Amino acid sequence: MWSPAILLAGLLLGAVWHDVRSRRIPNRLVFPGALAGLLLNAILPAGAGLFMAAPGAIGLWPAVAGLALGLALLMPMYMLKAMGAGDVKLMAMVGAFVGPQAVLGAMLFSLLAGGVLALAVAAFHGTLREVTSNSYHLLLNSLMRGIAGQRPGIDAPPAASGKLPYAIAIASGTLIYLLLAASGQLAMFS
Repeated sequence: MWSPAILLAGLLLGAVWHDVRSRRIPNRLVFPGALAGLLLNAILPAGAGLFMAAPGAIGLWPAVAGLALGLALLMPMYMLKAMGAGDVKLMAMVGAFVGPQAVLGAMLFSLLAGGVLALAVAAFHGTLREVTSNSYHLLLNSLMRGIAGQRPGIDAPPAASGKLPYAIAIASGTLIYLLLAASGQLAMFS
């Protein structure tokens, strides 16, 4: 039987495939995916969410709010050039499927997965010391600005330490969050 979960998982896997292969997530994947999330939440019988323990659609306007929140949550990282536009649009697509409350949890789990991914890639490439040094200097510089009464901010690192296919983090973080939420283990975000 066809299910919104299978569709979302397929879209996320497609995004991972494209991101790993070309470091891009195509609009032809995320825009129809976002539209599908909106439509499913508009036409399926009402419930607590497509992926919750008691499944059902949340309605069109909560799905639109999830899309907007997914976009807004990662936009600052895009503006800091810490993330690509495709990653931001992918999280917006997730928001169209899960709604505003669950997209926050999916984003938090995605950020955690991204941290683990960054450490694993740095260790694999032998750049863990450089990544650690960059992170230390970024945080120290921001702290010193705050102590000096300036607006704390994060500048570009002294040396770039590489780009990650962040769709892996978004897909794994989202899917882990949804599995935990569907099993009732995440009452805080559902």
